[in-house]
Amino acid sequence: MKRLFLVILLGIFAVTAIATCHRPALPSYPESPQHRDGRFHNPVPRPAIGLWQGLKLAWTFFFAKPDGTVPDTPIPVRALDRAQLEAAPDHSLYRLGHSTVLMKLRGRYWLTDPVFSRRASPVQWAGPARFHAPPIAIEDLPPIAGVILSHNHYDHLDHAAVAQLDAKTTRFITPLGVGDQLIAWGIDPAKVEQLDWWQSADIDGLRLTATPAQHFSGRGLTDSDRSLWASWVIQDAGLRVFFSGDSGYFDGFKKIGDAYGPFDLTLMETGAYDERWAFVHMQPEQTLQAHLDLRGRWLLPIHNGTFDLALHPWEQPFERILALAAAHRVALTTPVMGERIDMRAPGPGTPWWRKALRAEGPTPSTSQAIVR
Repeated sequence: MKRLFLVILLGIFAVTAIATCHRPALPSYPESPQHRDGRFHNPVPRPAIGLWQGLKLAWTFFFAKPDGTVPDTPIPVRALDRAQLEAAPDHSLYRLGHSTVLMKLRGRYWLTDPVFSRRASPVQWAGPARFHAPPIAIEDLPPIAGVILSHNHYDHLDHAAVAQLDAKTTRFITPLGVGDQLIAWGIDPAKVEQLDWWQSADIDGLRLTATPAQHFSGRGLTDSDRSLWASWVIQDAGLRVFFSGDSGYFDGFKKIGDAYGPFDLTLMETGAYDERWAFVHMQPEQTLQAHLDLRGRWLLPIHNGTFDLALHPWEQPFERILALAAAHRVALTTPVMGERIDMRAPGPGTPWWRKALRAEGPTPSTSQAIVR
């Protein structure tokens, strides 16, 4: 077993090392307050994980995962087609899985962190596999006005998806450095717009603003923090949406809320958490507090339900945020993958992650929204 573990680790290290060696030199960003010594930084330094601790975590992920991190029954998915999307009204939103969300704004379509591959991994023969197929294939999507990327981790930046989306996407909007990765993959530089924190781009009537997050980046062994990570504020006339990307809890949420809130809808990371990496992934209690800091009206939990990326039961993020939202009278929406919601008035959704109605007491009510 130990020999297999070492072989797997060496295989992954070899693949990522090769990928890194073929990466072109990344440019410097002297104007960015986040960039120094060749890397991007959080305002508060990220605690280091030692080699031994990292190996112990790897061993746990490969060989000692607790039961329940993967569903044992199929996840419900509502299949979509292009005709449905084109007939949908403006302000429609569809969750396609993990942190991939499709939005229709001003008659055009926008994608966040599109991951359509079977595995969130540098290779497709190993790594976290999907629990469900995407509700729609890339080739069936309508033309995409813009792809909004939060950072370059494999569960948020899918090389195969980017290559396939290139033909039908007008623009890729990224944090600093992530766009350079796309250009290295062959995306036309004219289609790539890279922003630092607090910078905005006005595109087709929308304003997209890169806002801070507390996280990290890297796709190989030597490119740690060579590109920036970000959350995003999406403004369309009277509509304001926040997309968290990945982040630990920090005072930046309050600053974003003060600058751009209140938000009609927050798309908030709620999943793949653990106390050992709380600095870069929020616990559900922190997700709720971040939503309150942002002055959000409706909360949609994302970063869950698609990949096995943590040690908690796969459905736990939904149950915890549902109970917390009910206790704090926060409006929570939990659409089935592929289900349409109205970003201005989503509705509470259903506890679709439960296998069946069980004798476990009533579902916490989330129908009473706080009016702010």
